[in-house]
Amino acid sequence: MNLIIMGVCGCGKSTIGEHLAAALNAEFIEGDSFHPLENVQRMSAGIPLTDTDRAPWLVRLTEVLANASTSGKTAVLSCSALKKSYRQQLASSGPVTFVYLSGERAEIERRMSLRQNHFMVTSMISSQFEALEEPTADEPCIRVSILQPVDRIVDEVLEALGKT
Repeated sequence: MNLIIMGVCGCGKSTIGEHLAAALNAEFIEGDSFHPLENVQRMSAGIPLTDTDRAPWLVRLTEVLANASTSGKTAVLSCSALKKSYRQQLASSGPVTFVYLSGERAEIERRMSLRQNHFMVTSMISSQFEALEEPTADEPCIRVSILQPVDRIVDEVLEALGKT
């Protein structure tokens, strides 16, 4: 089963994903690295992505996850997966569990103000929260608060997965 670490910008997807991948002896996949240049340029300019902009990116991520599933590997993907339709597409790759890193806007703003050398600009926070459709009970999802240390978040996810 693959894990998809999801949430708005600045919630810690890459950090938590890297730690979980190490704990699970899995491959970590940085979802942002699959964005086409046009998407990166749009986000760098503070222009929110549309569903059309995200479509090729989601197709590619679904392919990467499917390849991991068919090869018998476990992958941990960092991907905003903001909308239910995006999560459904990603879940078509094979068995997945989403890890939703949940945080309040004020904490996300604080974290984004400290971030350096990343294409996602602080002005994008509003569009992230506007697009966010929080996972519902019918989705395979572990919800975790970002207001705790990284190690505790990882432990909580591993416990939920029965991997402790």
